[in-house]
Amino acid sequence: MPPPIVLVTPPELQRGAAVFRSTTAVTCIEAPSDEDALAEAIRTSGARHVIVGGVPYRDRLYSTLPARGVIARFGVGYDNIDRIKATAAGLLCTNTPGVLDQSVAELTLLLVAAAARHVTTMAAQMRQGTWAPIEGTELHGRTLAIVGYGRIGSAVARIASRGFEMRVIGYRRSTSGVAGSDGEFAEIATDFGDAVREADFVSLHIPAGSENRHFINRERLSLLQPHAWLINTARGAVVDEGALYDALVERRIAGAALDVFDREPYQPIDSQRDLRVLENVIAVPHVGSHTVACNRRMAERALQNIVLAEARNFTAMDLINPDVLRLMGR
Repeated sequence: MPPPIVLVTPPELQRGAAVFRSTTAVTCIEAPSDEDALAEAIRTSGARHVIVGGVPYRDRLYSTLPARGVIARFGVGYDNIDRIKATAAGLLCTNTPGVLDQSVAELTLLLVAAAARHVTTMAAQMRQGTWAPIEGTELHGRTLAIVGYGRIGSAVARIASRGFEMRVIGYRRSTSGVAGSDGEFAEIATDFGDAVREADFVSLHIPAGSENRHFINRERLSLLQPHAWLINTARGAVVDEGALYDALVERRIAGAALDVFDREPYQPIDSQRDLRVLENVIAVPHVGSHTVACNRRMAERALQNIVLAEARNFTAMDLINPDVLRLMGR
């Protein structure tokens, strides 16, 4: 029997090219990211599995893939996958947890440091021929509030506390089921206001879901100190970008460093409220996991999940819809 065909969307195929080319367990073929075009490619190729990025999939994908097929998310976030439809269709949905923690955590601290030392502002001035040193802030002893301290939040806490000797406050609605060691945190808070009250930097590490939609809103922004920076390397949907724009323009917070946005590629909520034009915004195009090592690990993990599905070893997969196993009689 020839190896099963796996369709891989273009950005993901490029990021994991070496892994996808070298595998002999499956045959990886490029396919469009657009849902209708991807569904047509599934139909014509006979593919049972797909590896996709962050493009939303809401309709035809779930009726085109055969039961027990895999929708493998190249990354950890899965708000673009309709788990209810996938489960009803008997599809196995996976992500790649754990393999991107270090890369995202490193970018988070890079953004914190860039904000503290005004790196982007001075770099832009230097390109214009202006020599204008700006006094910065030393990170040693500064307070970092981490909102959501799962695996990535814990990695950020480790680097911040051990590397920069920052004071790290963790925020979580409940203190049960905490991932990682609490030893990196000076304090754990279950009240958002308590967590950010003395914070110089507030870093977001919560998933995007209906419960976290615009978690950072006008009310919560008002709880931050005027000198605080908001850092978001989680998901754009967790921030109300209109409320953030207003807070930045009115200098109710010092600035924002953003890797993720509500609409990607970034589109402002309206033409008059473009975050990119503000001097107190550092914006990068969703590159938290975009490193050579991390791309390799995500590709390997996505393929591993598909190989496990082919072997019917479903319980060993990184399932984001484990209820499908019950419907499959497992």
